[in-house]
Amino acid sequence: MSDLESVPSSGPDGLRRFFYGPSGLRAGWRLLIFVAVLSVLFSARGLIIRRTMHGLDEASRYVINQAARFLICLLASWIMTRIERRTIADYGLPWRRMFRGQFWLGALIGFAALSALLGVLRAVGVFDFGRVALHGAEIWKWGALYGAVLLIVGFSEEFFYRGYAQFTLSTGIGFWPAAILLNAFFGYGHYNNKGETWAGLVNVALGGLFFCLLLRRSGNLWMPIGFHAAWDWGQTFFYGVPDSGVVVPGHLFNSSFSGSAWLTGGSVGPEGSWLCTALFVVLWLVIAAWLRTARYPNPAAIPDRRRELANRLGFDHSS
Repeated sequence: MSDLESVPSSGPDGLRRFFYGPSGLRAGWRLLIFVAVLSVLFSARGLIIRRTMHGLDEASRYVINQAARFLICLLASWIMTRIERRTIADYGLPWRRMFRGQFWLGALIGFAALSALLGVLRAVGVFDFGRVALHGAEIWKWGALYGAVLLIVGFSEEFFYRGYAQFTLSTGIGFWPAAILLNAFFGYGHYNNKGETWAGLVNVALGGLFFCLLLRRSGNLWMPIGFHAAWDWGQTFFYGVPDSGVVVPGHLFNSSFSGSAWLTGGSVGPEGSWLCTALFVVLWLVIAAWLRTARYPNPAAIPDRRRELANRLGFDHSS
């Protein structure tokens, strides 16, 4: 494949500036290529799924679709690495750090944050943890099952919304404008969930922005993936509360809500509570104070041709 990062040596200056900037092919064109590749792959997936998923229940379809989305996004991103001469790690997913300290720290923070939210709801009298509904081997079976499923969801949603697209838009319009744009899309992606409300959609978008902060300060997606998976696992399995309006069988506790929807989240579950909004604000402040250095995107992955030329000629570009 040709190197789309190299600036062409000929052609009208105006046309060259339209397609190329200091870092090579402009971010918008690279993102357009990525979306085109995704479209082809998703079309192929649609054909395969229509022929192979007849008779499957809704839950199985959901898991397969989530796994397929992650794999398609990963394949499309790999294709872009060949074009751009980058790596998947540049897009936020360094495989050498898979399931290491950052992932487990993110998981711990995610589960602790959800537990704290439910603890506050219990303290104000609108939530009851209930009794343990599973025993013995059933606990391990359902816990492991939901752990695997929600890990797939974490991979799928984090890499789809905060992988290649976040990296590429960041090189064009800046990290936070890109994050705001993509997380509006992330929130809208939950619009059709059963029982979803506007408060729930707002909190989904705020949660996505918080994941972007974790990405920005930790340097990769492993901490957001850990947080995302543990948060969803805590809702779906451990506490048995609605997760973005969805309630499934096989949860550890038979918990229940009572009281005003603005506190309980109503049909959405705790993600629809305005206390969840306050929680994300607190989490943002804590992480921003704890992890002070921006580590993503890696400047080495965004070459500046003008700086490189200045270095070759012996000029100090920073002066």
